[in-house]
Amino acid sequence: MLGCTYFEIYWSCGAGSQFYILVKIGSGDIGDRSTSDLVVRLRTESGRDEWLYCHSSVLTDKCKYFSERLSETWPTLQIIDSRNCVDVFCQDSDIDHHVNLLRLLYVLTDDPLECIPHGVTNVLGILKVAVNLSCSQLIPACVQYIEAVPWEEAEEDEILKIIPKIGSLAEPILGRLKPVDKSIVEKIFVSAVQFATSSPHLDSNHIKASAQDQIEYLLTEEDDDEPLLTPGDDILSLLRDSMKRLFYKFDDRLNSLLQMPLQSISEGNEMKLFESHLSDLSWAFLILNKLDMMPEFISHWVDGSEKVLQIFERLMSSEDGVTTEASLKAIEASAKVLEAISYGTVILPTQRRLQNVKLWLPFVRKMRPVIDKASSSENQKVKLDGDLWQSLEASFVSIILGLPSGDQAGIIKEWLSDANVRYPDLREVFEMWCHRARMAKKRFGNIAGNPSDGVITNIVAGGGTNDNMDDSLA
Repeated sequence: MLGCTYFEIYWSCGAGSQFYILVKIGSGDIGDRSTSDLVVRLRTESGRDEWLYCHSSVLTDKCKYFSERLSETWPTLQIIDSRNCVDVFCQDSDIDHHVNLLRLLYVLTDDPLECIPHGVTNVLGILKVAVNLSCSQLIPACVQYIEAVPWEEAEEDEILKIIPKIGSLAEPILGRLKPVDKSIVEKIFVSAVQFATSSPHLDSNHIKASAQDQIEYLLTEEDDDEPLLTPGDDILSLLRDSMKRLFYKFDDRLNSLLQMPLQSISEGNEMKLFESHLSDLSWAFLILNKLDMMPEFISHWVDGSEKVLQIFERLMSSEDGVTTEASLKAIEASAKVLEAISYGTVILPTQRRLQNVKLWLPFVRKMRPVIDKASSSENQKVKLDGDLWQSLEASFVSIILGLPSGDQAGIIKEWLSDANVRYPDLREVFEMWCHRARMAKKRFGNIAGNPSDGVITNIVAGGGTNDNMDDSLA
């Protein structure tokens, strides 16, 4: 190897690493002007012009484009300089890939895969050029590499642009790209539902949370596309049974916590398990709402709400107090139920709607400052959805506006009696109640025994006129 020098060709592989090959400069090697009989000019529309001193014997042997371009049958071969100079037109973004491919032609071995640089972006660029220049040795090697490594989404888009040009050679890559059979999606969905509604060890909660997220994703429309899965009757039946078991386990947990000594709750994993159950129910309501199955399960939460708040009352009386995480998870679950009630997704009798407001409004009002402090930038002990309080306020307002005027009056009276109350903002309820009271007086003013005057007087004075108002927030 005397008299020969080498230069290194580098490709970035990501994460700060590089891949390189050694290319010999000497007799018959790329870049050796003294032995070169061919100049390849890489030209772009922007005017970029790169000259590479090459050897026709190497290029014609390993690249069909150059073999045809330099053959005796090529129409312009006899033009002066045409035999010694070949123009290759390309995009500016592809010029480096052309250079890399030409260099690779000089170092190809019986196993081209050994010579290909690492990195999907690099190999995709070389594959694109190899297809355009018909370099048959490099195309299968590039395909083999791409099929075997992970892709980024942007890289996958580039792959989809290239594979139509390589025909059957793209089959290995297509195995990762083509749509999944519906039956396979259904099997994955069923397995995910079974795990997401199970009671694994607390250490596996992060896996269960991932399963729950993907179930939601499979059922969600995206960019006007239909969901990946539209469950049939069999899957809906399985989902319904799984959700029932989830709610039954939650009820058992509530009964257990109510009977358990406070010290046992604080010292063990009981609160973590309680938080896990609350998180599961919050997710369950999200899924049930997507599948229009909320009405079948809403009563489980309404019936259990009183028990949930009894547990929090017990904890508040203890030295350890209520954990912010558990409070937030309970409020998040309740928010989904209250939203369904406010939208009319679930139709409940008046007393059941009033019960939900009477139970959750005071608790939410009490815990919001605590949760806000814990989620502040200084603490960040809990992760708070920025829309939670606004959504809850809108739900409370909507539900209260749908209650009888006497029940509304009791809620407004309690709201006005505390000068420090800032949440929820019930001004809309108060304004609508006053407007409706006036309209009701006009409509029914001629009816004997109209109670409107007495109710209005007591609201302003802070008194009470009927049982509904006196008891509405007792």
